[in-house]
Amino acid sequence: MTAAVKRLAAECGLTVSAVTTADAFPDLADHLEQHIAAGRMAGLDWFTNERARFSADPHNLQRSAVSILSVGVAYWSIDPGKPDDDVPRGRISRYAWGVDYHDLLKQRMRELHRAVEELVGRPVEARHLVDTARIVDRAVAARAGLGWYGKHTCVIVPGHGSWVLLGELLLDLELEPDPPLAKDCGRCRICLDRCPTGAIVAPYTVDTPRCLSYQTIEQRGAIPLEIRPLLGDWVYGCDVCQEVCPYTKAARPEPDPAFLPRSIANAYPSLRWLLSMTENEFRATYRDTPVPRAKRRGLARNAAVALGNIGTDDDIPVLVTAVNDHDEPLVRSHAAWALGQRGGRSARRALDRVRIRDADSSVREEAEAALSGTN
Repeated sequence: MTAAVKRLAAECGLTVSAVTTADAFPDLADHLEQHIAAGRMAGLDWFTNERARFSADPHNLQRSAVSILSVGVAYWSIDPGKPDDDVPRGRISRYAWGVDYHDLLKQRMRELHRAVEELVGRPVEARHLVDTARIVDRAVAARAGLGWYGKHTCVIVPGHGSWVLLGELLLDLELEPDPPLAKDCGRCRICLDRCPTGAIVAPYTVDTPRCLSYQTIEQRGAIPLEIRPLLGDWVYGCDVCQEVCPYTKAARPEPDPAFLPRSIANAYPSLRWLLSMTENEFRATYRDTPVPRAKRRGLARNAAVALGNIGTDDDIPVLVTAVNDHDEPLVRSHAAWALGQRGGRSARRALDRVRIRDADSSVREEAEAALSGTN
């Protein structure tokens, strides 16, 4: 039965699958609460102690659950690369190039659920869980032997590295559990050493507020000054800790069309365009992908910072237009910071006007700091 369910999972487009029981996860709540108390989850206000305790027992989600099928979709695919077109471009995390994986995984798990019911000849009570559900995907995957925790806290799946998006099916069906994998990262610490912001503060411990994925996606306000230069050209997420991992480098390409970018803007968007895009352009380009989570103003804010990092004098007019005319104060303030990074007479003239005339105090303060060289 277990082997048959795994075959069905593969037929439904789920790259990997493994089984664990629906038993509670001992010590998980304590671990998560300690993480919260240490400030490692600051900014994610929805991740509370109550959620940590709830997440430690799958039966809180489905009382009838007997087994959990941990599943994953591999998303390492063809990289179109940045075009050699002299356009300053940002970088979007690979998982967000294509369709929103939440919808994709749930769709494929629903197909699997129907196939399992046909296999066993009865209705099967199930829950389809992806990321936002109150369960710890990585804890389930590790106990099921789907993969093991890497020091960057991602689950490393044999043959695929950490380029795997996780989900779970809670089932009222008794399946044979798989043993956890007896593997670890050994003495390797490349991900810790190469993290742009030092967010991996210890093996298996990420300080969320320092992570570029948090800052470019979840951060709704200003990006801290000390982190902005470290953002580089990332405008949505960050893949560095995965890219440098030896296991991930050995991943097999999985050319799943769902994860290929529809256009170059879905992988390497023009920073100038991001700064000027309308709401309709944003929605048309990024609908049905994970990117709208950052919102238009967040993506434009990130583009301003990236231009401050990798832009040239040719980008000053674009930043001047943004600092004068963008409808979002958050974007204008970060464009002021970027102008301070670029420097020059035209940048200073624009900043001098903005520090006096802008209606928003945060923009005026950023312009003042840029002029004084304190940003």
